[in-house]
Amino acid sequence: MENYLIHYYREMMRIRRFEQSASSIYEKGELPGFLHLSIGQEAVAVGVCSQLNKEDYILTTHRGHGHVLAKGMKMKEMFAELFAKKTGSNRGKGGSMHIMDSKIGVLGANGVVGAGIPIAAGVGLSSQMQQNGRMTVAFFGDGASNTGAFHEGLNMAAVWNLPVLFVCENNKFSESTSIRNHQRNRCVADRAMAYGIPGIQVDGNDVEAVANVTAEAIERARRGEGPTLIEADTYRLMGHYLGDKVEYRSESEYEHWKNRDPIELLEQRLRKAGLIDDPKKQAILEEIEKEIRESIDFARRSPEPDQDDAFLHVYQ
Repeated sequence: MENYLIHYYREMMRIRRFEQSASSIYEKGELPGFLHLSIGQEAVAVGVCSQLNKEDYILTTHRGHGHVLAKGMKMKEMFAELFAKKTGSNRGKGGSMHIMDSKIGVLGANGVVGAGIPIAAGVGLSSQMQQNGRMTVAFFGDGASNTGAFHEGLNMAAVWNLPVLFVCENNKFSESTSIRNHQRNRCVADRAMAYGIPGIQVDGNDVEAVANVTAEAIERARRGEGPTLIEADTYRLMGHYLGDKVEYRSESEYEHWKNRDPIELLEQRLRKAGLIDDPKKQAILEEIEKEIRESIDFARRSPEPDQDDAFLHVYQ
């Protein structure tokens, strides 16, 4: 059985290379819409989703590629969706910001900031009523913690002891506005006190630390003790969207966080423990690159949606 830290490393690298490849294709003009990359935040996606069952649910954001991959979506279907092809997970209708796959519990990305939070409470209520034992995770950024949806969703989940985990990826920016400027209380986890639920702040660039606090929160929820708010302290190494010039941050701030790249931190740890060396790293990379090449080729060769597909899976 593969060491769990090697598994985390492999999954984080898959997410990183997926987004780098998608970025390259987008810049060539092959992909429609926008791309919001989570490069630098991979430890949160992998740490959280590694503790979930296939039947558990997640709701993600416009920056959700990592969450969806970590939850188990097939890369071929993801690339096909970005290409807006018929073989995509949403038959080409969702794209990057609205990708979903209910078969593996991905109930959708959402382009509206904070919108997944109250939806997660609703899903959690459904699981509680059905007594199906399923967990629901809502991912969101620090900016979303200032929305009414955040407060309404946490309050509802707290009052009813719902099996929901609220994960704030505090990447320090609400679009282009620093957290220093959009809220006085810099610790989002402290807001959990207002609802009488645990609020935990964790190093979001330490994948094992994220996995550990997630496991504890999930165990608590499955015992019927209600939701937890986790604030994962991380950093968005790219701009808000692909093409953003990122003129709102200093070079010194960027360099500080670049030196705390979660993948590099984990690789250093693996090398010290003798769990990885250059040949093993190369083998992992080659495996990932093969998957990416095959997925992109599949997406490019896939058919465009038919005109009549516009009327499928919609309310009329």
